[in-house]
Amino acid sequence: MNDRIWLQSYPPGVPADIDVGQFGSLADLFNQSALRYAALPAYTCMGRTLSYSEVSDAAHAFAAFLQQDLKLPHGARVALMMPNCLQYPVAMFGVLLAGCTVVNVNPLYTARELEHQLRDAGCETIVIVENFAATFETVRPNTAVRHVVVTGLGDMLGFPKSVLVNTVLRHVRKLVPAWKLPDAIPFMRALRRGRHLPFTPPQLDQDDLAYLQYTGGTTGVAKGAMLSHGNIIANLQQAHAWIAPYVQERVELIITALPLYHIFSLTANCLTFFKIGAHNVLITNPRDLPGFVKELAKYPFTVITGVNTLFNALLNQPGFAALDFSTLKVALGGGMSVQQAVAERWKAVTGVTLSEAYGLTETSPAVCINPLDLPAFNHAIGLPIPSTHVSLRDDEGHPVPLGERGELCVRGPQVMQGYYGRPEETARVFTHDGYLRTGDVATMDAQGFLRIVDRKKDMILVSGFNVYPNEIEDVVASHPGVLEVAALGVPDAHSGEAVKIFVVRKDPALTEAALIAHCRQNLTGYKVPRLVEFRTELPKSNVGKILRRKLRDGDV
Repeated sequence: MNDRIWLQSYPPGVPADIDVGQFGSLADLFNQSALRYAALPAYTCMGRTLSYSEVSDAAHAFAAFLQQDLKLPHGARVALMMPNCLQYPVAMFGVLLAGCTVVNVNPLYTARELEHQLRDAGCETIVIVENFAATFETVRPNTAVRHVVVTGLGDMLGFPKSVLVNTVLRHVRKLVPAWKLPDAIPFMRALRRGRHLPFTPPQLDQDDLAYLQYTGGTTGVAKGAMLSHGNIIANLQQAHAWIAPYVQERVELIITALPLYHIFSLTANCLTFFKIGAHNVLITNPRDLPGFVKELAKYPFTVITGVNTLFNALLNQPGFAALDFSTLKVALGGGMSVQQAVAERWKAVTGVTLSEAYGLTETSPAVCINPLDLPAFNHAIGLPIPSTHVSLRDDEGHPVPLGERGELCVRGPQVMQGYYGRPEETARVFTHDGYLRTGDVATMDAQGFLRIVDRKKDMILVSGFNVYPNEIEDVVASHPGVLEVAALGVPDAHSGEAVKIFVVRKDPALTEAALIAHCRQNLTGYKVPRLVEFRTELPKSNVGKILRRKLRDGDV
């Protein structure tokens, strides 16, 4: 499909290709935007707003602290473990400005998951919100982490609000388990130190590693996708080219409810809209739906991104339909399939079409986006974005005719450098001619629109997060009462898919409740099985491999 038939369906003003070389690094892009939009609001959270110049001053102070106080070398891995809060963009941009590599960590990770990622990435520094410090404390002896920077969620909200928020979280809501890290440096102290230290801009180019962004794999082991400055800049340029006909510099207000440690929110919200001088409103806890709707009522928001479950939850929350949607222009769904029923309700309530996009951690993430001027939901994941080539291929790697099913393979400047420390897995995921195999089976119509019809790999997609059966099976199998286990995804009206496990008991007294409790100790919440089915045996191949597909298809 090298003739790029999808170009005929591009909206007016969207170019076929983008200028990847406009910025030498993300530091260049950051500095240009910070200067250009200095007085404008950049990020708001819990009622506190930082201007572009304030974000720049704080990020440069943090960069100086990392560089001069902690003496971090070029390329050092810095883990960021926090939900959406003002500290995140400050720390994240500070790490990049210092010439280091950001390792985003899900703050809800269990000790087992956290230890694996910190060890695998070789992190020697972590910036962590105190709510999760107790988890880190338990695994620190097994990691190489030497420097710990801890922050309270309210630290950047200004006095007296910062004290009030931190006090409520610690003592009233009991959301900060006791922790002891004697050498931990408070985040605000790190900023104060950095403001008195010289900052030396490092030599950075597009080949430098910006993010080690962790994702699962068919092995079930989380691995770091190496995303360079060039990869992310390319995806920013691609996303900006796509939205440029519909948005304006300096005027947009985007709602960021998805966590910034997730690649979708990081690139689409935090970075792309920073490039155009937009105002980002960060929602720390979107699960508090009444609080979320109250926040939405305060702002004339023009853009919102999310996953299907988030849009569905909002539509079912009292008070949401009464909000003023007169300024809303763009609603973008990604991370998981947008359901037609949700899209139709969204259009009826807000008057704006919910556009679906598609991407992967390995592609920084955007691959396809639907035109933002569609009159209605179209069941497609969109058109390949500028400078992106796609090819649908059969099991032998041959391109399939237009309209037929094939594995979606992607090539473009946004495609990762590979998996960190895993050359064999990197080789497996790329074709001989340099295309990334996505593992998703798609069709393309004559206008170039792609639709996902199946998944080659056994990945389960829960509310936009990847869950890999092997990881679930490893945890379940570690329970002494389990003989055999198979995990797979089943349809779920709320989260798209849910995890179901089929278990053969070793201990006849083993209960569903005991298994779920065991899983909760070792797995992040969205990975915990929702359904358990006990069996006397599981279907196997002639070499003894458990056949998940037979369980999925109900053949046994």
